[in-house]
Amino acid sequence: MSDLVMPDTLGRLKREVARHPYSMVFATISGAHLYGFPSPDSDYDLRGCHLLPLREVVGLDVGRETIETSANDDSFELDLVTHDARKFFGLLLKKNDYVLEQLYSPLVVHTTPEHEELKAIARGCITRHHSHHYFGFAVTQWRLFDKEQPRRVKPLLYTYRVLLTGLHLMRTGEVEANLVRLNEEARLPHVADLIARKQSGPEQSALGDGDVAFHRNEYERLVAALEAASRASDLPEMPSARLALNDLLVRLRMRTGGVIG
Repeated sequence: MSDLVMPDTLGRLKREVARHPYSMVFATISGAHLYGFPSPDSDYDLRGCHLLPLREVVGLDVGRETIETSANDDSFELDLVTHDARKFFGLLLKKNDYVLEQLYSPLVVHTTPEHEELKAIARGCITRHHSHHYFGFAVTQWRLFDKEQPRRVKPLLYTYRVLLTGLHLMRTGEVEANLVRLNEEARLPHVADLIARKQSGPEQSALGDGDVAFHRNEYERLVAALEAASRASDLPEMPSARLALNDLLVRLRMRTGGVIG
């Protein structure tokens, strides 16, 4: 576990997973902690995949495909979202980068052998068309940054994060969501400065108008680079993992009551 998550915090997260109403395939940390730029007051975004028992998928009334809970006490704030395995696997096949990043997050709170198997299978879900998600998210975050007054560092960091993640994915086929590690390759000094500003607290979290032109040029440059990387990528056009995902789902469902370790 990363040094971004202290042992006592990890214990609290594990207790939240233990309270989940269904058996879990995995649970990982997403959000700012995964991206490498949590602020002192950042909450914990816990994401994962649960398994509905057989009795809740064969009848007329299907169980809860998505579970959302939250906790907020003292200085600890948690947002937990999990999807049933069938829904999660379907999202993988629909070129959903959010679930890919959750699956491959190195900040693991709960894991199983099926988690490891799923990570191996999901490599067959990655296609060149995942770039579209990162284009769309970058546009949304840039517009948010550009229209706000004052302009906040957070949406700008998210813009850089998704563009560099998309570039890395198109070039290597590997999911890397941590902006600090991505910037070791990109070597953009202004990104390191933005991370430091966000982590220093609210008083440093806004940018002046004089900075906008520079970041707009960088945004446009990285968008063009991602477009070029998508065209040149060796990644396949279509996912190839559907049969393997189906086999894993059937095996999970057929176990005693749908319960796994």
